[in-house]
Amino acid sequence: MTQRTVKAVQSVKENSSFWQPVSIEKTNDSKGAAVTVDPSKSYQTWMGFGGALTESATYTLDKLPEEKKESILQAYYNPENGLGYTLGRVHIASCDFSLENYDYVEENDETLETFNMDREEKWVLPTLRRAQEIAGQPLTMLASPWSPSAWMKTNGERNNGGKLKKEYYTLWAQFIARYLKEMKAKGFDIEAITVQNEPAATQTWDSCEYTAEEEAEMVKVLDKVFKEEGIDVNIIIWDHNRDLIFERADTVLQDEEANDIVWGVGNHWYMSEDFEELSKVKEKYPDKHMIFTEGCIEGGVQLGAWHTGERYARNIIGDMNNWLEGFLDWNIVLDEMGGPNHVGNYCDAPIIVDTNEKVAHYNSSYYFIGHLSRFIKPGAKRVHSALEGADLSVVAFENTDGSIATVLLNETDDATELTINLNNEAAAVHLPAHSITTVVSE
Repeated sequence: MTQRTVKAVQSVKENSSFWQPVSIEKTNDSKGAAVTVDPSKSYQTWMGFGGALTESATYTLDKLPEEKKESILQAYYNPENGLGYTLGRVHIASCDFSLENYDYVEENDETLETFNMDREEKWVLPTLRRAQEIAGQPLTMLASPWSPSAWMKTNGERNNGGKLKKEYYTLWAQFIARYLKEMKAKGFDIEAITVQNEPAATQTWDSCEYTAEEEAEMVKVLDKVFKEEGIDVNIIIWDHNRDLIFERADTVLQDEEANDIVWGVGNHWYMSEDFEELSKVKEKYPDKHMIFTEGCIEGGVQLGAWHTGERYARNIIGDMNNWLEGFLDWNIVLDEMGGPNHVGNYCDAPIIVDTNEKVAHYNSSYYFIGHLSRFIKPGAKRVHSALEGADLSVVAFENTDGSIATVLLNETDDATELTINLNNEAAAVHLPAHSITTVVSE
């Protein structure tokens, strides 16, 4: 067997270093902590990584001089030197990370004749076009509604929950179909939609509640309208926290007609880290695809924090080990407040732009995502990894070129000496306290 070359990069809290090459020594010493990677056992195929191009994110980018804006987009979408993002998420009309509530139709327009998406040409779509140019390919896009038109809802407003009135299910599906057609005319093929962002939550911002039974009904209405209008798009349910993902998916998918239509189940990370909930869905419904559709650090900007990066890596690795196929971060960029957000729901992002100083700050989360996205490419297959004798989070993938990337997250206060066993070879790697390491065997 040809000997493989092994290399590694590491980020360490103690000296705030990121993506630094570290030495890997071949070893015959199998004592102590070890991870064994077995490429003969493989699991799901990886779709890719990406983030949301919200109005707030793209508006904030536009506050920068052109060359600084370009460098941020390169940092995300360049397949060689950036994170290599290939996925994207956009909101259908306004969400909380918009400058204000807005809609694409005028009030009470049941004909949809006033449908107008010109607002998205200000910030969102020009940014998406440039991102795709940098990526060298169209991004695989997910579109999600935060709320139907206010006049279609029981509470008469976009914000504060409410429900879609039953008599408007078909019209709302036609609205989404119109959005998909308009996007296609602008050059964007939307690969998938979610029925509703966070359908179990009444939020102070754009929101709308659906029970599982109502979501199953909406799935069927969407499918009927899409077929009538010749639209081919994947439908994802739930798009909410993983703690209730099995309960929701199980109820929706027990409806046989809805089950035949639903392509996948989306999860967010805000309530729990019960990663096994994804496996419960996959075990009962093996044909459904598991996608992480949103996660961020709540409560405003935390410049320089290390735990934020650890939260990203821990959640991505945990979900990957439970059949996740794609990861979508929330806002790719926010301003110095963690906005703009039209109800003050400020959050953190991997890149924060100080709009006064015209400076971009790269948070630990940016680099932690990179420890995964730069080495685990679309088309990679997760392979078996077994950990002994250490408190680490570990995942391994084999890329289509045969290279194997193993990601090792050490969130503890203690360093670990680890042996990696792969293809009858062993290599020793030092994992400092609060570090993340990616080992690539080629």
